[in-house]
Amino acid sequence: MEKQLHLNLLASRPPMAGGFQSSSKMKMGPGRKRDFSPLPWSQYFETMEDVVVENENGKDIFRIYCSGSHGPVLLLLHGGGHSALSWAVFTAIICSRINCRVVAMDLRAHGDTKVKNPEDLSADTMAKDIGKVVEALYGDNPPPIMLIGHSMGGAIAVHTATANHVPSLLGLCVIDVVEGTAMDALNSMQNFLRSRPKTFKSLENAIEWSVKSGQIRNIESARVSMGGQVKRCEESTSSSGVSNSIGEGIIEEEEDEEVEEESNKKRAKEDDPEVWFLPVLVFLMWSVWVLERLKNYLNSSTQTKKESIFTWRVELSKTEKYWEGWFKGLSALFLTSPVPKLLLLAGVDRLDKDLTIGQMQGKFQMQVLPQCGHAVHEDAPEKVADALATFMVRHKFTEFKEGYLC
Repeated sequence: MEKQLHLNLLASRPPMAGGFQSSSKMKMGPGRKRDFSPLPWSQYFETMEDVVVENENGKDIFRIYCSGSHGPVLLLLHGGGHSALSWAVFTAIICSRINCRVVAMDLRAHGDTKVKNPEDLSADTMAKDIGKVVEALYGDNPPPIMLIGHSMGGAIAVHTATANHVPSLLGLCVIDVVEGTAMDALNSMQNFLRSRPKTFKSLENAIEWSVKSGQIRNIESARVSMGGQVKRCEESTSSSGVSNSIGEGIIEEEEDEEVEEESNKKRAKEDDPEVWFLPVLVFLMWSVWVLERLKNYLNSSTQTKKESIFTWRVELSKTEKYWEGWFKGLSALFLTSPVPKLLLLAGVDRLDKDLTIGQMQGKFQMQVLPQCGHAVHEDAPEKVADALATFMVRHKFTEFKEGYLC
């Protein structure tokens, strides 16, 4: 389980032992109860748009969130299972630090992006997606671009950079993803995914679980980003079960009534004609009772269908065949990229041999941000923004905003 806590494959973390379960109520203890209601993207980004990309199979639509009007572009790539909304709090902070533009995108099969082939999550395909979105946004003359990726998004950023899909690439920032640790964690990945709740009774419930389980340690970030991880789905199991049981009951009672009606007809012929109305009265009373039950059932069924639950947007267990391709050879690719590089880690134990040697040789800048989970940019957005701002100003990519004291 300890390896899972240092998992570099996803932006999520397994629940802690004895931690929050989605169906239970947590005791908040003394003090003010925390607010787990969702926050809107518009509180952190200036605009949202869908970028249409042409390909061989038709059109793919990539959802992006943007802020800023001048300066280099920070192209933000999220981790597996997450969305561009995981960068929301970080975006608001970095835009207050330096002159820059932010473009955070939902990767293929994630968030609100819609592609023709969502099953293809290979590193090559996803890296090409980045290049196509950049081309769709800026044409043949893109501005200077800094690629920043977390976990899976960090791996895709490295693949994008080394394949030269972004010709105006300025620099590369990778957050908490290292080849050695990621490859070691692949064997325990499926167990981790099975440990997560499959559904949540509400978005607030999902937000609370993410905080209590340690997946996201910053409650503000969780309130805006969890909406990109889960989606609303109709609850159908309970309604179908009710439908079957009641439906069978109605059918059985209808069959009983046919037998009773035949018997009544025979008695009507044999008895005094003045009692002919008795079977009719019984039939009418039964009809009213059946109609009342049917009405109640329809009302109950309609109400059940309106009750929704939330489930994960991405079934990460089905992407297993691509995991090795994301991370194998990643350290060498990162070290050979010719642009200035920054590696941000949640702990020094994540460094593998190649990166340790490369760091000693000064091939990249590294900074460790302690007391963070795997979702470093969500847990400590201010620290990540400070590290990135300092890095970009040092390399003269941009300048601090007037009045900001670093």
